[in-house]
Amino acid sequence: MASSTHQIILLVAVAASLFAVTQAATVVVGGSENWRYGYNYTEWAANNAPFYFGDTLVFKYKKSPAHSVYLLPNLYSYLTCDFSKAKLLANPSQGQGHGYAVAINQWRVFYFASAEGNDCKKGLMKLIVVPWPRY
Repeated sequence: MASSTHQIILLVAVAASLFAVTQAATVVVGGSENWRYGYNYTEWAANNAPFYFGDTLVFKYKKSPAHSVYLLPNLYSYLTCDFSKAKLLANPSQGQGHGYAVAINQWRVFYFASAEGNDCKKGLMKLIVVPWPRY
């Protein structure tokens, strides 16, 4: 009887640990630096990857100076900071407080950037996210 009890406890412990590993994460972009001008988000992403399908990215920023969050359609738009076909996700006032949350719920490359002033071209306010499957 004790053996079957131990097996059940072990099975429950293994299942719980697998569930904990597979839970989606909420990640604040930039960590304590948040979404701001002059911070290197390419380096931040490299240090905080991988990001997984089902995770949520939170963009937090102050109203002044103004920042935004756009989803760019492709690598060329990302590299050249071309917002002509980009989708506005969060305007300058939507990053305050708890920030603006973006669910990583598609199998695609996500290209994010801020279009305010020189945020993208000179301020390094752009980020690439490639979601990985969670096992």
